[in-house]
Amino acid sequence: MLLYFNQFRDNPPALFAFLAAFMVAFVTGIAFHEFSHAWAANELGDDTAARQGRLSLNPIRHLDPLGTVLLFVIGFGWGKPTPVNPYRLRNGPKRGNMLVAAAGPASNFFFAAVAALPIKLGLIDSIADVHRIRDASGEQIVGLFLVFIVQINVVLGVFNLIPIHPLDGFKVAVGVLPNELAKQLQALAPWGPGILMTLFVIGFVTPYNPIGWILGGFGNQILKVIT
Repeated sequence: MLLYFNQFRDNPPALFAFLAAFMVAFVTGIAFHEFSHAWAANELGDDTAARQGRLSLNPIRHLDPLGTVLLFVIGFGWGKPTPVNPYRLRNGPKRGNMLVAAAGPASNFFFAAVAALPIKLGLIDSIADVHRIRDASGEQIVGLFLVFIVQINVVLGVFNLIPIHPLDGFKVAVGVLPNELAKQLQALAPWGPGILMTLFVIGFVTPYNPIGWILGGFGNQILKVIT
């Protein structure tokens, strides 16, 4: 999170709105994301997560201590993975696991759509340029807060849909691909965390940012639909 300070260091109101939105979006977004995995699994016949108390919107049950600390320090973190037994899912391990995995990102997009409604319906005014926040009204600051909530949840949803293990997108891709291709993709699972970290490092130390391209490209398209 400290990496974002420079963007707003000369604009305290915008920084406050962003930090408040970031904390709310992360805590509620991760909790709703993991709850949605647990709810989907329970609805499909696997109560593993429910028996472990994960069928809850209480953020404490879903936040990972290390993932939370890293998110507020470097802007990247994670929640506690929701336990799922794919062989207990009603739709079978392949399709069932795909539906449970897809529920997480879908919940982030739903959360973003709900946060966007007051602005979209004209109930709350907002400002498009954060540099104008110094002259903004209290209502416009609330609107900017909601804009950040929307953007952060869209980023969470799109990031989790990247088809690299251990992200949700990997299970979604395995679930929709033909069996032979799905097996080939599953064989890459052990390499997933290393591939993901390599992509992050490339984005930090070179002018090329593959993760940023994905988040920007798909994220902007989803934002257009939501807003």
